[in-house]
Amino acid sequence: MNIKYPKKSLGQNFLKDKNIIDIIVETGDINTDDIILEVGPGTGNLTEKIITKNPKKIFTVEKDIFLANKLNEKFKEKINLINDDILKVDEKKYSNDPMIVFGNLPYNISTQILIKWIRYNDLSNTFKKFILMFQKEVAERIIAKTNSKNYGRLAVLSSWKLKIEKIIDVSPKSFYPVPKVKSTVLLIEPKKEYFNLKNPKNLEHITNIFFNQRRKMIKKPLNIIFKNVNEISKKLDININDRPQNLSSLKYFEICKEFENLNS
Repeated sequence: MNIKYPKKSLGQNFLKDKNIIDIIVETGDINTDDIILEVGPGTGNLTEKIITKNPKKIFTVEKDIFLANKLNEKFKEKINLINDDILKVDEKKYSNDPMIVFGNLPYNISTQILIKWIRYNDLSNTFKKFILMFQKEVAERIIAKTNSKNYGRLAVLSSWKLKIEKIIDVSPKSFYPVPKVKSTVLLIEPKKEYFNLKNPKNLEHITNIFFNQRRKMIKKPLNIIFKNVNEISKKLDININDRPQNLSSLKYFEICKEFENLNS
């Protein structure tokens, strides 16, 4: 398929490196009873490899109507094409069984897509695993640990419901057109059990307040959230002189739970 003009507005960079494609598909460990969801198939290079594994069904989500038509022409009944924006797609409509998701995600909306999935109440019943390509800088923020420079809101949100493993860094030369940034493939698996919170948006709200002031001591964001900071800090065993990057993900979950209890 000869695509001469990828659209920058859609963040299109097509994966062409066969070795990387092989690694991505093998990481998925596809069985013949698996349901596949591929996000942003583009020119279908990854799709073609997935088909060789003979999964039960393949859904592909492609927003670009030109590419969607080309994919339908190329693969016909081998795929079930959804010509839509992944941020608007209700994945649960397409399968009663957990899906394996592959995605060379558009880098301009990759974090929005990930947060959309984290918000699912029944995440592990909807998705079996994700094998996703991110801009390397974003991937480093997703997998960052406490006290590191990349640790922030995205790491806390991701660690709440997800188990994440870095698979491989990918050179810009593996894409057409060649992007200006490096990429990273992550294997992401939904946790069966995770800290019980009423609403994911509360955790988004809490972490937003803290990490918007990451150079300040946490006494300041705590004062924004709670009236009784000294009482809360003692109850949750928090040092108010620490900074946001010093708190573990678990502490943020506990802070969020306290916020929910006080505002219920």
